[in-house]
Order: sequence, then structure tokens, then C-alpha cells
Amino acid sequence: MFEIITDSGCDLQSAPGLTVLPLNVTIDGQTWLDGETLSRQEFYRKLEDSDVLPKTSQIAPGVYEEAIRKAQENGKDVLVICLSSRLSGTYQSACLGASLCEGNVSVLDSESVTIGEMILVRRATELQNQGLSLEEAVRILEEEKKQIRLLALLDTLEYLQKGGRVSSVAAMAGTLLKIKPVVAVENGEVVVKGKARGAKKGRAYLTDAISASGIDFTRPVALGYTGTDDATLQAYLAENGDLLQGHEADKVNVGCAIGTHTGPGAIAAAWFEKKNS
Repeated sequence: MFEIITDSGCDLQSAPGLTVLPLNVTIDGQTWLDGETLSRQEFYRKLEDSDVLPKTSQIAPGVYEEAIRKAQENGKDVLVICLSSRLSGTYQSACLGASLCEGNVSVLDSESVTIGEMILVRRATELQNQGLSLEEAVRILEEEKKQIRLLALLDTLEYLQKGGRVSSVAAMAGTLLKIKPVVAVENGEVVVKGKARGAKKGRAYLTDAISASGIDFTRPVALGYTGTDDATLQAYLAENGDLLQGHEADKVNVGCAIGTHTGPGAIAAAWFEKKNS
């Protein structure tokens, strides 16, 4: 049996057998612990009020070392799952923290973030509950993480522009033309997959992309939204009632790791792609 440790970039809360360590979030010179001293609601209010983008910083190696040692006190092996190493130094911190501990510890790069990382952690929990060994679980997760798809429809280019990912001219043109970008996480990095003129076409683009991939409903599925309420996500689901084909999915308020760059009003989906028969 093994215990799972992850970071708040996966937008989950701690539970029996699962420890979620908070990322650090700095807004206007003040640093908070994601999900602990700063709630999602407070984060988005501060995001909209601030002229400067919040900054997230990695979890210190010592924090990982302490969490690993605590999990080992019960004689358990430890699996650490981290947000993409291409988006944060948290994976390197976890590896360093793990190297300071004895015992059986594995550190896994999810190559994703927010709800993409979440469904990998959910899958790890399923394997944990099935009684698999740490080695068996890592082997399965390393293979299955390649099947995770994460897509998001953004409402605005403003926050990508603030973060330097698009120019101010492109952001202004996008606003005037009502451009709604669709972004994905691929190979651990955020990439722009397409751009649609208007919210309706953007939602259609998102739905078509999900349908083309195919969702494996035997494994975890998650939907996310940014901002202080889920109105945009609920409207999308009402418009696409057959998207989940009657299955359940986690519905999550996306946190600071991605919300900082998307801004409010975005919606996202993460799923395991169907295997070819």
C-alpha cells in the first residue's frame, strides 16, 4: 500500500490517503497559501482587482521531505504526483525532498496541471484502493498519463497579454474581434489549439475537439471553470447536454496555477482518451 502526496495545482483537497500541499501565491506583494489562506473566491477577486498578474512559486523541498516522512511513519510507501515540470519547479523540489528520505518513494511528473493533474491523482487513488503496490501503480500511471487530454476555452486574451504570452496589439485585436482562444496542455506545456470568433463558435470548437478524441468514462473525468461562479460552465453543459452521456464528472473551480493566466470566464475539460480497440 502507498500514500499519495500532490500539490494544490491539481485543485483537490486533502483526504484519507491523500495529502495536498499548497503552492505559494503572491499578489501585490503579499504571499498566500493556495487553498489554505487564500480561497478560490478571494483569489479571483484579487486577480480582477490587481494590475499585476499574481505569481505562483514552487513548494520547497523541505515541505516535501516533511510530508513524505510523515506518510512513512505509518509504514507506507509514498507516491508524489506533481504538476508539469515544464510549468513549475515543483517537480524538482519534490525530487530533492524525496532524495532526503529513506524508504520507497516515487515522484511522478503529471505533465499536466489543474483538472488534467486532478484526474491522474484520482486514477492513482483508484489504484491505491485496489491494493496495488507502488511499483505497479507507477507503471500504470506513467502509461496512462499519456492518454490525458486537457482543453480550455478562454473568455479573454487580457491575462495572456499581461503574462507576456500574447502581444498587447494581438490582445486588443482579439477583444475587438471577440476572439475566444482554445488552449491545451500537451507534453507538459500550454499551447494554443485554435481561435474562434465569438463565444458560440468557441464552445462548438471545444465540443467538437472533445468528441473527436472520445472520452473513456471508465476512468476519471473533470470539468473546470474560472472566476467566482460556475455560470459559464453550467450554460455550456445546458447547451451540450449529451457531452457526458449520462456519466458523472468532477466540476471544479480552477485555482491559481492556471487561473492566473486564463482569467475569469474560462471553461475546461480533462479526460482520458479512449483507447483504440
